Amino acid sequence: MSITIPESPLENRIAQLELENKRLHDTVAYLTRQLFGRSSEKTTALFDGQLSLFDEAEIEAKKKAPEPDLKDVESYRRKTFKGQREKLLENLPHTKRLCTLVAEDRFCEICETPLVSIGEEFVRTEIEFIPAKVIVIDYYRETFECRKCRKDGREYMEKSPMPSPVLQHSMASPSTIAWVMHQKFVNALPLYRQEKEWLSMGVALSRATMANWIMVASRDWLMPILNRMHQEMIQQTHLHADETTVQVMNEKDRKNTTVSYMWVYSTGQYCKTPIRIFDYQPGRHGKYPQKFLTGFKGYLHTDAYSGYNKVPGITRCFCWTHLRRNFVDALPSDIQSPESTIPQQGILYINKLFELEKGLESFNSEERKAQRLKQEIPVLEAFWLWIDSIKGQILPKSKLGSAVNYALNQKDGLMNYLKDGNCSISNNLAENSIRPFTIGRKNWLFSGSPKGAAASAAVYSIIETAKANGLDPYKYLHFILKNLPGAQFHRYPELLEDYLPWNPEVQQICK
Repeated sequence: MSITIPESPLENRIAQLELENKRLHDTVAYLTRQLFGRSSEKTTALFDGQLSLFDEAEIEAKKKAPEPDLKDVESYRRKTFKGQREKLLENLPHTKRLCTLVAEDRFCEICETPLVSIGEEFVRTEIEFIPAKVIVIDYYRETFECRKCRKDGREYMEKSPMPSPVLQHSMASPSTIAWVMHQKFVNALPLYRQEKEWLSMGVALSRATMANWIMVASRDWLMPILNRMHQEMIQQTHLHADETTVQVMNEKDRKNTTVSYMWVYSTGQYCKTPIRIFDYQPGRHGKYPQKFLTGFKGYLHTDAYSGYNKVPGITRCFCWTHLRRNFVDALPSDIQSPESTIPQQGILYINKLFELEKGLESFNSEERKAQRLKQEIPVLEAFWLWIDSIKGQILPKSKLGSAVNYALNQKDGLMNYLKDGNCSISNNLAENSIRPFTIGRKNWLFSGSPKGAAASAAVYSIIETAKANGLDPYKYLHFILKNLPGAQFHRYPELLEDYLPWNPEVQQICK
């Protein structure tokens, strides 16, 4: 008869300390990787290897489940190939520069007979940078008179039409404001740096003046187009949403250190009219997406933030990229160690899903849904069986435990993309749209006022929507600021259709 000796309190304490030490070690490794590791989320370069074989229970449950594998992906290292230079320069104007002999050197050194050109050869191609310059345009209006009416004692005079100014009583032109916006919101160049750049070109243009230009032009000319885009957006059936922090000064009844939020909403991957709208709000409460998405019914792709549950009549689709990121965070500092095996398996399963999704992009909605059910369901079933098999073997408070718990808690939302062929497996579309804002935020750090934050949201919306429709952001901003001030869109709202980025004329002018 065997006797079980209970563990002593000291042994229990030692076991607890070992677990705590393991958790703290994982935390330090994670924070070190966040500070000094790669910022890219690509996982194919993290490790080499295959998924381990399914255990017996998984095999019995799904004998034909495919084994997810990790494909080698080419790096971003630029490769040279024949014709690459010509392709890079094909859309730029070319100027021929012929190198020839000066007149006094065109003689034969042997017999001093004048030389005659017999041909030329191509030697090389260079690109030349022409620095920007500022010119001043003084507008004059011509007046015409009817001389016959004058002889008959009548006065008839007519003045030539004038283009409407983009800002009343201002020296700003459409090109100037468009360039200031482009520099700040595309190139992430803060206004104080632009101030120095303008001064180097001979114009003492203060950052306060440029900020006023952005706010007034956004309010008067960009917001009407964004309101029309918003109407178009909520009529769609597939949307994406995300949010990020922003610091805004001088908010009413709030400290300057209080965190505010920039929300971004995007139409789905397969929408024919791509739209990206940024919406500044003082907080992260679910009432903000609830208000913005009033009237929307369909699939909303987000992370697992519960605030989006306040939006009625939607089906939430969670992001598999977020789940994969959790498994990547759970990798130890030595990714070749035995402890990395479990998070590697999770990453490989998810990578297999993304690989299958890549092959379905050219399919229509119904075909894509059918192929997902055929190709991805076996991988998903194997993944969830694997999750169930390991959930009792890991530390609940560890990074890996958090990844597994996230997967289990969000399973329904993660699986919802299978319900419709136009759904996406990730929320990368919204995250990629908001990334330029987060990059710019590193340079300008904060917005000076709520009005400034709202103006920034409007400009970012126009720029990112232009990009999504294949337009040049500067050309599109210039087109709006040049033409919309003279349009009677307040009386005839349908005129705004001519300024939307998918309009054929806009597509032709602003490419």
